[in-house]
Amino acid sequence: MPVLTLKFKDISQGEFQIEKGKTLSIGRLADNDVCIENLAVSGHHAKVDVVGEGYLLTDLQSKNGTFVNGYPVVSHWLVHGETIQICKHTLSFELTGNELKKQPTPSCQMDQTMILDTKVYRNLVSEHVKEVPGDLPQKKQETVGFLSFLTGGSGEFELSKKMIRIGKSETSDIVVTGLTVGQAAATISRRPQGYYLSYVGGISKPKVNGESIKESVLLKDMDVIVVGSVKMQFFGSK
Repeated sequence: MPVLTLKFKDISQGEFQIEKGKTLSIGRLADNDVCIENLAVSGHHAKVDVVGEGYLLTDLQSKNGTFVNGYPVVSHWLVHGETIQICKHTLSFELTGNELKKQPTPSCQMDQTMILDTKVYRNLVSEHVKEVPGDLPQKKQETVGFLSFLTGGSGEFELSKKMIRIGKSETSDIVVTGLTVGQAAATISRRPQGYYLSYVGGISKPKVNGESIKESVLLKDMDVIVVGSVKMQFFGSK
């Protein structure tokens, strides 16, 4: 029976069998067969269907895309030994002895991987692929933004991680105080378009330049961010 092995930073997170007649769902929500607890993963991100003797991977219009061997796909017939990338996690596709021997060679039509050819495709490629085909440019060296504390802290905080967590929890990257501030109050995530501040929880919502935000906002140089007891100023690069 085919198996998907989920890994994060080369550490195994579990193995998941692909059963005939069933769909293996992948996503952030708990109702998925493969649950990946990462805010960058869509609730229902992708799925694998058994079609005849083949195994079809389909991206479910996820926000950050599904990749096979480094390239973004819409749908793809999986071959033994291939690696699926979903954000920072990987899923290795492997067939067992009998399944490996009888894996069919897909027809010309089935063998074609559907590649996104849009602005979204180019953004995804530049984020995940070192070398890309055709006229797509290689990924440029990214500048790293930082926060300068105005009150509630001192110095600067470099936004070197893909996601920074802000809240009252001691596990937060930036710990804040306040009765109405959530344990997980907000996040700052780095995307191809820039840095986004997102509200997560708590009665008090984060503010950008004095305005409360309900969901996410793209940060600009010199924006002033307030979360609970902390006031910070954002700079896109040093």
